[in-house]
Amino acid sequence: MAAALPPTPLADEASTESGGPAFSPLYQQIKALITRSLQSGEWKPGEAIPSEMDLAARYRVSQGTVRKAIDELAAENLLVRRQGKGTFVSTHAEQRVQYRFLRLVPDAGGSAGSVERRFLDCRRVRAGAEVARALELKAGDPVIQARRLLLFGGRPVVLDDLWLPGGLFKGLTAERLGEHRGALYAFFETEFGVRMIRAEEKLRAVAASAADAPLLAVAPGAPLLSVERRTLTYGDKPVELRRGLYETSAHHYRNELS
Repeated sequence: MAAALPPTPLADEASTESGGPAFSPLYQQIKALITRSLQSGEWKPGEAIPSEMDLAARYRVSQGTVRKAIDELAAENLLVRRQGKGTFVSTHAEQRVQYRFLRLVPDAGGSAGSVERRFLDCRRVRAGAEVARALELKAGDPVIQARRLLLFGGRPVVLDDLWLPGGLFKGLTAERLGEHRGALYAFFETEFGVRMIRAEEKLRAVAASAADAPLLAVAPGAPLLSVERRTLTYGDKPVELRRGLYETSAHHYRNELS
């Protein structure tokens, strides 16, 4: 476990860029400090964070204030509480976290079953204007472009095109992707230290192109669900652009709202 840092004094207010006071509840300040430690890697995915008592001593606040900050981070899926064990940093190695991002489920119910991942292409290219804008890069910056096929029970169901910032994913190759058998976001987390925290998605109905139809074993013009996802890490920094085509004759896209 990382060595404990000296207690961090807190102010009751933060300064805005214009120099005026911007009042922030104390628990929000603690939440920001804990998030900063997560971002810096002080506590790695899957590891336990210090107890509420230890964090309260570190930040010189009450345990109730720490608890409220942790509650919000748990609600945002950055931390996970385990009864009788403590609070841990969420990891994409856990199935519960994986299925937050894979929302395609069989019409017949139950889980998607065995998922086979086939990477069809992976190369380093220069970002075009549209990709650069989505990833908040400059046009011409290096990006990793990859294409993969997801098969559920041996049947092709999802065709994904992905773009990743080249600076964050140095050394990523088709060979490395092909050797990894688990969830892609878990691979990014363990091998590159990039945490996928949340995503923004756009859904629309499209017709299968002549080029994509054979990969999904459908006829050209067949209806598909298009899902464009921009995935963000700490500080709402974009770290992935993904455009997926979903064959939904036996599956549907499920979203739970609360």
